[in-house]
Amino acid sequence: MPLEDKVAAAKRIDQLLRDLLSAGGFLLKYRIMVDPPVEDRDWERPQILVAFSGPDGPLLLERGAELLRSLEHVTQKMLRLESDDHDKVVFDCMNHRAMRLEELRLAASVAAEKVLKTGVPYEFAPMTARERRSVHLALRDHPELKTESCGEGPQRCVVVLPKNAKPQKK
Repeated sequence: MPLEDKVAAAKRIDQLLRDLLSAGGFLLKYRIMVDPPVEDRDWERPQILVAFSGPDGPLLLERGAELLRSLEHVTQKMLRLESDDHDKVVFDCMNHRAMRLEELRLAASVAAEKVLKTGVPYEFAPMTARERRSVHLALRDHPELKTESCGEGPQRCVVVLPKNAKPQKK
């Protein structure tokens, strides 16, 4: 189901978060923004952004932001979003998402330098689909390199390799 009525969706998200955060006893505040301003990220343009803050913010970010991603996932399921529409609703806490995207961009740059210097493909550790997409997009215009995803399920990762290299098999 596409996200047609963003204001109604934001209201549903607000009610869900009120219930969940109250029941969990979390000390968190959140702000729901419909059509938030786009920053310098051409690959991430959410229609709804939920930004958390407060004393329990670090709890959302523990274990690779597992709880934050879980809240986001539950919300996407509640809204009955198809997987292609999951990037329309994005959760963030203490600017974690922007910092993680910058970290991935820098890691992609370092991997690119290694591959150019050695000619040996560089394989990242497994990451989420959004993170893999960020790495692919960070290197999409590189004239001498290409990226591929390999592996399956939670073990799926990105490989950076010279443009003329044969596809990876995994």
